[in-house]
Amino acid sequence: MCQGRAAVPGAATGALRTYDISVDFLRDSVDTLQQRFPAMEITALGVDFSAPFALPDHVGPAQRLFFYPGSSIGNFAPAEAAAFLARLAQAGDNDGGLLISVDLVKAKSLLDVAYDDALGVTASFNLNLLNHLNAVLEADFNVRGWQHVAFFNAELSRIEMHLEAKSAQTVRWRGGQRQFASGERIHTENSYKYTAEGFAALLERAGFTLQQSWTDPQGWFMVCHAKASGNRP
Repeated sequence: MCQGRAAVPGAATGALRTYDISVDFLRDSVDTLQQRFPAMEITALGVDFSAPFALPDHVGPAQRLFFYPGSSIGNFAPAEAAAFLARLAQAGDNDGGLLISVDLVKAKSLLDVAYDDALGVTASFNLNLLNHLNAVLEADFNVRGWQHVAFFNAELSRIEMHLEAKSAQTVRWRGGQRQFASGERIHTENSYKYTAEGFAALLERAGFTLQQSWTDPQGWFMVCHAKASGNRP
């Protein structure tokens, strides 16, 4: 996520504050941006912005514009997304703005394939969670004993990703263990999809007023510009 201050029209000046939980990625990105825009003041802060956090004291309150690219707002449950956006609206003061993108609802067949692709890229990403658990918890998950499962839950308007045990097995880690039945699943991730109207309503509940939106020709994705309305939830 990025937070900026208004720049002179036509010039790459102003200030940019970047936030991400991945410090190494953030550092590399800031170095690249600083080389491209040497006149811009760019700083970085490694932070989990899904939790409440305070902006640095030297960041002025006037004309703050928050930029949230990608579509990871969908990884928040709707109530969590509203709370997160409300914190941005409050931090932006009454003249603050938000530029955010979101993945829209589309045909179930398209969504299912996107999260269970033929090349197995998403499956590898999901299964790598077990490698991470083995490293962090000193567990003994056999990655080959699990399979990736993903589908669109139309009732909740979200993609669900799971890891499913291929057979009955016991997983051990330092200080504990757990038995998994064949077919038992670990729910690893959700990705909520919105209609254009539904996301505008979410922004409104969070204290923003939608100013303008843009979509691709198929209407699969949307970018929104919103302004803080002063109506706090």
